[in-house]
Amino acid sequence: MGINVALLVLLLTDGVSCLFVHASIEDVSGCVGAVLEATSDPSCSLILLTDGNSSASTILKEVSSERSSPRGVTVMEVRVDGQDGNVTQALLYHLVGQARQVRLGSWCVSVVVVSYDPDFLTAFAESSHKGRLLVWATRLLVVTSLTLPQLHALLPTHWTFSMMNTIFLNLEEKKPSLRVSVYTYLPYSPDGSQVVRVASWMSGRGYLMFTRQQMFPEKFKDFKGETIPVSVLPFPPFWVEEDQQAADGTTVRSYSGTDGEMFLSLARALNFTFHVLPANDWVEVEMLVKKRISFVSPVMCLVLPQYFEHFDMTYTYNFVFLVFSMRKPGLSPSWQSLYYPLANQVWLAILTLLLLVPIILTMVVHVGGRRDGGSSVGAGSVVQDLAGMLLGQNLPRRLPTTSSSRLLVAAWLVFAFIIGTVYRGNLTAHLTLPKYPPRPETVEELIEVVDKIPQPPYAAQYRDFLMKSENNAYRKLGELMSIGSSIIEGLQQTLEQKQAVVNIRAYLEYVIAETFTSSDGSTDLYIGRESIMPSMIAWLIPHDAPYRPQFDRCMRILMEAGLYGKWNNEEMLKTRLKNSRRQQEYLAQQQQQQGTGGGTQSGISMTALTLTHMQGPLILLLLGLALAGFTFTVEVFKRSVISI
Repeated sequence: MGINVALLVLLLTDGVSCLFVHASIEDVSGCVGAVLEATSDPSCSLILLTDGNSSASTILKEVSSERSSPRGVTVMEVRVDGQDGNVTQALLYHLVGQARQVRLGSWCVSVVVVSYDPDFLTAFAESSHKGRLLVWATRLLVVTSLTLPQLHALLPTHWTFSMMNTIFLNLEEKKPSLRVSVYTYLPYSPDGSQVVRVASWMSGRGYLMFTRQQMFPEKFKDFKGETIPVSVLPFPPFWVEEDQQAADGTTVRSYSGTDGEMFLSLARALNFTFHVLPANDWVEVEMLVKKRISFVSPVMCLVLPQYFEHFDMTYTYNFVFLVFSMRKPGLSPSWQSLYYPLANQVWLAILTLLLLVPIILTMVVHVGGRRDGGSSVGAGSVVQDLAGMLLGQNLPRRLPTTSSSRLLVAAWLVFAFIIGTVYRGNLTAHLTLPKYPPRPETVEELIEVVDKIPQPPYAAQYRDFLMKSENNAYRKLGELMSIGSSIIEGLQQTLEQKQAVVNIRAYLEYVIAETFTSSDGSTDLYIGRESIMPSMIAWLIPHDAPYRPQFDRCMRILMEAGLYGKWNNEEMLKTRLKNSRRQQEYLAQQQQQQGTGGGTQSGISMTALTLTHMQGPLILLLLGLALAGFTFTVEVFKRSVISI
């Protein structure tokens, strides 16, 4: 009882895994050595696991002679005699963890497990699956003496035997006519999933192949038209689902989008169909992949460290950018609307001239009037006349009689005409196209103005990643994220409160164009100019999925052919055309309501000035009325005092 581990050499990686089961292992050690010699690289190392009822030394002697000594050997033993099954499984799980460390640090590995107990095989299958001992590059050889019904029941039951790169050496006849049959399980074949006998071995005669299959066949190069389960939710423009009416009256669901088209192409290349498993949210989608119920989630996912704790990821096929969206800042009422059309320097120059020119004109008129013997004009009248000309009023009631004063008045008139025209033009433009307040465009500006960032459940990974950042702004951004709302709900809350939504740029653009853009093409939402972070994207796939190399190969070919970019452009074009048709329908409806009867009007409406635009003139009028009322009161008071 207990564990006896002998680590002879540790120079290992991914390669061949062999599992031996028989009471007299000496009889089949030559078969084992022949298999390893034929199917594995001599530079591979060996992991040998026994249940204590078989001698490891015989295996090592035969393997060393047949394979010209492997690069390294690790011997592990679990004695199961009289032991509780739970204890055996716990010990196996512990050894599997050590064996996995050997595999991760090696170039090539062969694992040999020796036992004649079917329960031990079951415990090993569960432990190796849970402990992630095997990948597709690791070949698993099982040598046993099970009956055919036991063999046919065992192989399909466990992921380790059915999906991984596994063959069984089954001892069917004992001495003197020793024969070992080689079996493998094919989950996808022309006849469906089945246990296939691929070869036979007899002492002194070697192997006899019964089928065209290799000893370790490639199981996932062709799925033979079978249906595989996937988990995904609509995520336009990457994954789009549409229900269409078939010719026979049934409803058929079609899939499109950039990732949808890639997955459909991958399905055609590997010859499989798929059905989408029902899921309520993205958390359930991820859980189905994690439990290996779903083969893959074929929609883009950010490559974040948190995901690798529960999943593997396929080939990283593109880059996306995480951005934020929030409500456009509204136009707040401002009494300075009359001031904005001209710059500060222009206003200062006008004020200076309004003070300086009346003084000069008063002097010129005074000197000219005294020389001509006429009456002089008061300074107050001169200031009043010049201010009236600047505001576009009538000319003075009495024009100057001297040439110098007339030239000065003419220059002032030209100046007033230019200033007045420029001011009125800029004022009109400012009132119809007002100056909006600055809006947040960077992460630092965003965290200063928002109270909360509502996010969908799958964005919890974004939040965790940001909160582990060394950047204070990113950590604050992660703290502001509140998980639980959908994207549409979050954007709706953004319109009503001081909030923002963080997501992928392409997805936000699609949702805003589809849901939050009016028929005339306007929207109250905007997307920040600065990207929060760029990220590579891939698909979620179960840990150590044996079909991942085939998926990666097809995805790489599709990307190198430029098809993903083509599908992305087509999806964006569909969205733009859809919005364009919606705007055309809106304009046609507006024309019908106006009774144009044929579209004689352009359909472009004038912008009505609101109280927000005209607050400045109204305030100026109220100030003038208040000043006039105050002056009137003072005048009445002075007259009453004088009369007394």
